[in-house]
Amino acid sequence: MKAVIQRVSHSSITIENKIVAKIQKGLLILIGIEDSDCQEDLMWLTSKIANLRIFADENDVMNLSLKDINGDAIVVSQFTLHALTKKGNRPSYIKAAKPEIAIPLYENFISQMELELGKKIQTGQFGADMKVALINDGPVTIIIDTKNKE
Repeated sequence: MKAVIQRVSHSSITIENKIVAKIQKGLLILIGIEDSDCQEDLMWLTSKIANLRIFADENDVMNLSLKDINGDAIVVSQFTLHALTKKGNRPSYIKAAKPEIAIPLYENFISQMELELGKKIQTGQFGADMKVALINDGPVTIIIDTKNKE
């Protein structure tokens, strides 16, 4: 699994001109799933994201996690995170999981994030054409790949 985590002061998702998700302070999480991903990857990633210390404390030092600040989250499925661009100019998405593999993992990711945070999180719609708006706070953007757990 690959995730792009963006610390936001505001984020929303619009589908067919209707806002379907909206948060204030928290994280926008773009998640890409590949065929080889499993429950172990999902558990490691959700814990890492929920506990990642990227929010400012009282001394303006990034020392607090999403859990610590009781922040909100939006999760968006993003197969393009697995784009292969080595050959030519058209990205290949062959590594991205097919829906029959990706959807259950995506739904489990959402459920596990809710357990980690102790609250409901906002989501996009798997496979939909979404308009994602955000105000990146910092900016802080972090990329995590479960295949590279360093």
